[in-house]
Amino acid sequence: MTGPADAGELAARVRHRFAAEATPVTPAAVVSAVRAEPDAAVLGDTALLRIADRVHDDLVGAGPLAPLLADPQVTDVLVNGTRVWVDRGRGLHQVAVPLGTVDDVRRLAQRLTAAAGRRLDDASPYADARLPDGTRLHAVLSPVATDGPYLSLRTFRQRPFTLDELVRQGAVPRPVAPLLAAMVAARLAYLVTGGTGSGKTTLLNTLLGLVPGTERIVLVEDAAELRPVHPHVIGLQARTSNVEGAGAVGLSDLVRQALRMRPDRLVVGECRGAEVVDLLAALNTGHDGGAGTLHANAATDVPARLEALGMLGGLPRAALHAQVAAALQVLLQVRRTTEGRVLESVSLLLPEGPDRMVTVVPAWLRGRGLGLAARPLGALLRERGVAVPPILCAAWPGSAGPS
Repeated sequence: MTGPADAGELAARVRHRFAAEATPVTPAAVVSAVRAEPDAAVLGDTALLRIADRVHDDLVGAGPLAPLLADPQVTDVLVNGTRVWVDRGRGLHQVAVPLGTVDDVRRLAQRLTAAAGRRLDDASPYADARLPDGTRLHAVLSPVATDGPYLSLRTFRQRPFTLDELVRQGAVPRPVAPLLAAMVAARLAYLVTGGTGSGKTTLLNTLLGLVPGTERIVLVEDAAELRPVHPHVIGLQARTSNVEGAGAVGLSDLVRQALRMRPDRLVVGECRGAEVVDLLAALNTGHDGGAGTLHANAATDVPARLEALGMLGGLPRAALHAQVAAALQVLLQVRRTTEGRVLESVSLLLPEGPDRMVTVVPAWLRGRGLGLAARPLGALLRERGVAVPPILCAAWPGSAGPS
């Protein structure tokens, strides 16, 4: 019977044949090519199909990385030269993957980026790309990558988590789940904030799935990641310039286009530049219930972060705070821990002091319970005709909530 080494040699021969003959690489063609090999006569159907899948992945898929990207628990795959690290939600750890030589990794990176319509070579030694299954790829070649090539892949979950699933996984405490649902029902505008890989997109995807099916969601993203389970979602994705430096379409342009598309909920996937000014302007013109994500290591860092982005859009500090106070209500801070990604706090953005600068006031904090903004948040929900969830009723001792 053909052993592992023989199977590897058989797969290599089939790959070389496809490369030499420039034959279209389809699953059926790969199976036929494997069957045509003399060694295939001793293979059973299961082994033959396994080799065919391997050849197909090597030719058009992610090659040796394909099994990792197919693992639903894997969120990130990182390649440093020929070493591979993965994150299954609880931090990075190294795994043994037969990537071959550094040149093999370089060819894999170039093939993946080329399949996504991007260029990766000595003249353009780094590239962002999106694989057909939605996986985000960033690749850097040597000598820019000193011990490279380096590949960073962020996997794409085909089906977003439901709120109940986040509760079962411990990401959202069960008493807090009704509060998040009430926030969406009340059409409060919110930001999901946190560090890189903390689960911002995951939580936003879940919350957008709670939007009533009668409403239209318009997504504006730098890279299309949001795929909420909702019957009426349309997406706009930014575009980088081509090799001539032309054709770029930025988020600010897309936000303005989105406003002409009759959005009930306007969502900016990630605010990282001057587009925050356009988002705030949109939310201040009757488009309530909008949302977005923002990088921030702590909830208290958000006002300063918004100030910095507002300056990129030419918005003075005082004007930025006035816009934020009128446009945004809730801040959801998520955090990455050794146990997984968790919701750390629910806060209100409230103007305070004589200068009316926005500050972050917690309504609920993980491990500490209700905060000073619990009563204002409950009152805000009640004003919008939404029942106050039980967790906030504790802020009114002896009563069932605000009257």
